[in-house]
Amino acid sequence: MTQPTDFERRIMAEINRWAARIGADEGPPAFTAAILRNGEEITRGRNTARVDGNPTHHAEIVTIGQAADALGTRDLSGCTLLSSCQPCEMCLAAMRWAKIDRVIFGAQQTDIDDQMFRFPGLTLPDFHQACGGCFDYAGGVHDDIVLHLYRLQD
Repeated sequence: MTQPTDFERRIMAEINRWAARIGADEGPPAFTAAILRNGEEITRGRNTARVDGNPTHHAEIVTIGQAADALGTRDLSGCTLLSSCQPCEMCLAAMRWAKIDRVIFGAQQTDIDDQMFRFPGLTLPDFHQACGGCFDYAGGVHDDIVLHLYRLQD
Protein backbone atom coordinates (compact mmCIF):
# COMPACT_ATOMS: atom_id res chain seq x y z
CA MET A 1 0.00 0.00 0.00
CA THR A 2 1.06 3.57 -0.65
CA GLN A 3 0.01 6.87 0.88
CA PRO A 4 -1.64 9.43 -1.42
CA THR A 5 -0.18 12.93 -1.43
CA ASP A 6 -2.31 15.96 -0.57
CA PHE A 7 -2.46 16.81 -4.29
CA GLU A 8 -3.61 13.28 -5.15
CA ARG A 9 -6.27 13.45 -2.42
CA ARG A 10 -7.53 16.77 -3.81
CA ILE A 11 -7.82 15.41 -7.35
CA MET A 12 -9.44 12.21 -6.02
CA ALA A 13 -12.12 14.31 -4.32
CA GLU A 14 -12.70 16.20 -7.58
CA ILE A 15 -13.03 13.11 -9.79
CA ASN A 16 -15.21 11.38 -7.19
CA ARG A 17 -17.54 14.39 -7.05
CA TRP A 18 -17.60 14.35 -10.88
CA ALA A 19 -18.57 10.66 -10.85
CA ALA A 20 -21.33 11.42 -8.31
CA ARG A 21 -22.68 14.20 -10.58
CA ILE A 22 -22.64 11.91 -13.61
CA GLY A 23 -24.40 9.22 -11.57
CA ALA A 24 -27.06 11.71 -10.44
CA ASP A 25 -27.64 12.90 -14.02
CA GLU A 26 -27.35 9.62 -15.94
CA GLY A 27 -27.81 6.97 -13.27
CA PRO A 28 -25.23 4.76 -11.65
CA PRO A 29 -22.74 3.37 -12.08
CA ALA A 30 -20.53 6.25 -13.20
CA PHE A 31 -16.76 6.04 -13.35
CA THR A 32 -14.08 8.73 -13.65
CA ALA A 33 -10.28 8.74 -13.72
CA ALA A 34 -7.26 11.04 -13.96
CA ILE A 35 -3.56 10.69 -14.78
CA LEU A 36 -0.98 12.68 -12.81
CA ARG A 37 2.74 13.09 -13.30
CA ASN A 38 5.33 15.17 -11.46
CA GLY A 39 2.71 16.93 -9.37
CA GLU A 40 0.46 17.98 -12.23
CA GLU A 41 -2.68 16.61 -13.80
CA ILE A 42 -2.16 15.39 -17.36
CA THR A 43 -5.78 14.49 -18.13
CA ARG A 44 -9.05 13.17 -16.75
CA GLY A 45 -11.77 11.14 -18.34
CA ARG A 46 -14.93 9.19 -17.74
CA ASN A 47 -16.47 5.88 -18.74
CA THR A 48 -18.11 6.26 -22.16
CA ALA A 49 -19.14 2.60 -22.69
CA ARG A 50 -22.86 3.31 -22.27
CA VAL A 51 -22.70 6.33 -24.57
CA ASP A 52 -20.72 4.84 -27.46
CA GLY A 53 -21.53 1.15 -26.96
CA ASN A 54 -17.86 0.13 -26.69
CA PRO A 55 -17.45 -2.13 -23.65
CA THR A 56 -13.73 -1.33 -23.41
CA HIS A 57 -14.24 2.40 -22.88
CA HIS A 58 -13.84 2.34 -19.11
CA ALA A 59 -12.75 5.60 -17.50
CA GLU A 60 -9.25 4.29 -16.88
CA ILE A 61 -8.82 3.09 -20.49
CA VAL A 62 -10.12 6.38 -21.90
CA THR A 63 -7.86 8.39 -19.58
CA ILE A 64 -4.77 6.28 -20.26
CA GLY A 65 -5.31 6.82 -24.00
CA GLN A 66 -5.73 10.57 -23.51
CA ALA A 67 -2.54 10.72 -21.43
CA ALA A 68 -0.57 8.78 -24.06
CA ASP A 69 -1.80 11.23 -26.71
CA ALA A 70 -1.03 14.27 -24.53
CA LEU A 71 2.48 13.04 -23.69
CA GLY A 72 3.21 11.62 -27.14
CA THR A 73 4.16 8.20 -25.79
CA ARG A 74 2.57 4.96 -24.71
CA ASP A 75 5.14 4.68 -21.90
CA LEU A 76 3.48 6.35 -18.93
CA SER A 77 6.21 5.44 -16.44
CA GLY A 78 6.21 7.87 -13.55
CA CYS A 79 2.48 8.55 -13.88
CA THR A 80 -0.17 7.84 -11.28
CA LEU A 81 -3.64 6.62 -12.23
CA LEU A 82 -6.49 7.90 -10.08
CA SER A 83 -9.90 6.26 -10.34
CA SER A 84 -13.25 6.73 -8.64
CA CYS A 85 -13.47 2.94 -8.28
CA GLN A 86 -10.93 0.17 -7.97
CA PRO A 87 -9.87 -0.63 -11.54
CA CYS A 88 -11.25 -3.83 -13.01
CA GLU A 89 -9.06 -6.56 -14.44
CA MET A 90 -8.99 -5.03 -17.94
CA CYS A 91 -8.03 -1.62 -16.60
CA LEU A 92 -5.29 -3.04 -14.37
CA ALA A 93 -3.82 -4.79 -17.42
CA ALA A 94 -3.96 -1.57 -19.47
CA MET A 95 -2.30 0.26 -16.60
CA ARG A 96 0.55 -2.24 -16.64
CA TRP A 97 0.88 -2.15 -20.46
CA ALA A 98 1.27 1.62 -20.13
CA LYS A 99 3.90 1.04 -17.40
CA ILE A 100 1.95 3.00 -14.80
CA ASP A 101 3.24 1.80 -11.46
CA ARG A 102 0.96 3.62 -9.02
CA VAL A 103 -2.84 3.57 -8.71
CA ILE A 104 -5.08 5.34 -6.20
CA PHE A 105 -8.81 4.83 -6.11
CA GLY A 106 -12.03 5.52 -4.26
CA ALA A 107 -14.45 2.60 -3.88
CA GLN A 108 -12.80 -0.72 -3.10
CA GLN A 109 -13.80 -4.12 -4.48
CA THR A 110 -14.56 -5.40 -0.97
CA ASP A 111 -17.19 -2.68 -0.48
CA ILE A 112 -19.10 -2.85 -3.79
CA ASP A 113 -21.12 -5.26 -5.93
CA ASP A 114 -19.32 -8.22 -7.49
CA GLN A 115 -20.88 -7.33 -10.84
CA MET A 116 -18.39 -4.45 -11.14
CA PHE A 117 -15.74 -7.12 -11.85
CA ARG A 118 -15.73 -9.95 -14.41
CA PHE A 119 -13.51 -12.09 -12.15
CA PRO A 120 -14.76 -11.14 -8.68
CA GLY A 121 -12.76 -13.97 -7.12
CA LEU A 122 -9.51 -12.21 -8.08
CA THR A 123 -8.55 -9.39 -5.77
CA LEU A 124 -6.15 -6.51 -6.15
CA PRO A 125 -3.60 -8.25 -3.89
CA ASP A 126 -3.78 -11.23 -6.32
CA PHE A 127 -2.83 -8.97 -9.24
CA HIS A 128 -0.19 -7.22 -7.13
CA GLN A 129 1.37 -10.55 -6.23
CA ALA A 130 1.11 -11.93 -9.78
CA CYS A 131 3.34 -9.14 -11.12
CA GLY A 132 5.82 -9.36 -8.25
CA GLY A 133 4.60 -6.15 -6.61
CA CYS A 134 5.21 -4.09 -9.76
CA PHE A 135 2.73 -1.38 -8.76
CA ASP A 136 1.80 0.53 -5.62
CA TYR A 137 -1.81 1.16 -4.69
CA ALA A 138 -4.11 2.83 -2.19
CA GLY A 139 -7.86 2.46 -2.02
CA GLY A 140 -10.77 3.94 -0.15
CA VAL A 141 -9.72 7.54 -0.86
CA HIS A 142 -12.83 9.72 -0.50
CA ASP A 143 -14.95 6.63 -1.12
CA ASP A 144 -17.84 8.12 0.86
CA ILE A 145 -18.55 10.28 -2.20
CA VAL A 146 -18.95 7.35 -4.63
CA LEU A 147 -19.79 4.12 -2.82
CA HIS A 148 -23.50 4.50 -3.59
CA LEU A 149 -22.70 4.43 -7.32
CA TYR A 150 -21.27 0.90 -7.14
CA ARG A 151 -23.72 -0.68 -4.71
CA LEU A 152 -26.54 -1.32 -7.12
CA GLN A 153 -28.17 -3.89 -4.83
CA ASP A 154 -28.91 -1.34 -2.06
